[in-house]
Order: sequence, then C-alpha cells, then structure tokens
Amino acid sequence: MGTVTRRASMTFYSDAGDHYSHRVRIVLAEKGVSVDVVNVHAGNRPPDLADLNPYNELPILVDRELSLFETKIMMEYLDERFPHPPLLPVYPVARAQARLLAYRIERDWSALVDLLLSGKAREAAVLKARKELRDGLVTVAPIFNEKDFFMSDEFSLLDCMLAPILWRLPVLEIELPERSCRGLLKYMDRVFRRDGFIASLTDVERDMRRGG
Repeated sequence: MGTVTRRASMTFYSDAGDHYSHRVRIVLAEKGVSVDVVNVHAGNRPPDLADLNPYNELPILVDRELSLFETKIMMEYLDERFPHPPLLPVYPVARAQARLLAYRIERDWSALVDLLLSGKAREAAVLKARKELRDGLVTVAPIFNEKDFFMSDEFSLLDCMLAPILWRLPVLEIELPERSCRGLLKYMDRVFRRDGFIASLTDVERDMRRGG
C-alpha cells in the first residue's frame, strides 16, 4: 500500500548559516510542523522575495496568505498556531517576563553576534564585542546551575533564541571557562542533544562544530 505525502502549507525561507533563521527552525522542529524549508543564498534568491518581505531580507515564514518577517513574531505565531508543546508560559505575568528576557537576548547578545559575524567591523570593535559577549555569558552562567533550561524548568522560546548563539561560539572564537561555566556547558550539551535541535541543523551549521 502506497504512502500519501502530505504537502506542507507552510514555507520557511531560511539562511542556512544565520542564527536568526536557526531559532525559527528550532521552533518548527520542536513543534513537528510540516514545513518546506527553502535555504536561500545570494545565488538563488527568489524573485518575489521583496513581495513577501518589504525589507527584502531573510528569514521569511509564509503560511498560506500570511507572510511573517520578524523572528520573534514568527516564533510566537508558531507557538499559538501549534500549541503543543507550549514554548511560552500560559500566564500573562510569566509571559511578559519571558518576552523581556527575549528582548535582552536580542539587545545584549544578538547584536554582538551580528557584529562578530559581519566581517565588516574593525579589529578593535571585534575584540571588544567578543570580550563583551564572553563576559556576559560568564556572568549569567551561574543561573544554569538552578534549572534545566534558561530561567525555566521547561524548554522555551528563550532557549530557541539562545541555543543558536551558543552553537556558534567556536565560529565567534569564544571559549567559555569550564570551572565557572560548568552549569552553562551542561545546559549547552543538554540542548544540543535534543531531537528538535539536531533536526534544526543545516549542513552549514553542522560544519561550525565539526572537528571541535
């Protein structure tokens, strides 16, 4: 008896090496969403990309007639559209606190990652950004001794945002001290072993840690 292939109604236009695209791919994998992931690079950009995103940037999530082009909006939309497993707290206060932490990850760390990966910054700016990111992670490392995930007993959207940054530490040339970051390093190992995280990885991302 033949198998019926279920056509995905959702398409995700993704940059295979981009940490913003990666965070959404983790959510899609954790939710088990049927989705066509289209890895886009300079040589194969769809001609209608600007129609899907007025900023003509990646990533873009298309669900039938809906086109989303900001990753935190994408992740929250997916969490509401596919509520199991939940990746945001149910109650308004806890949800607001999670959103504030997401804002801090974006503002404090993602901006530094962008600078380090841009290849356009001067050496002094790169060294400063690398030190600031490393010091920031070392400072928060003790909180990972308390709970299995980032400020939570359950895997959440915050982990989906943080994990792509941590995965890229070798590329960013950042090494965390084992003694003061033991809990954080165990957290990284725990998250990187998740089925959803493994399924989210592109070949480009796997190469970031091969031989490491």
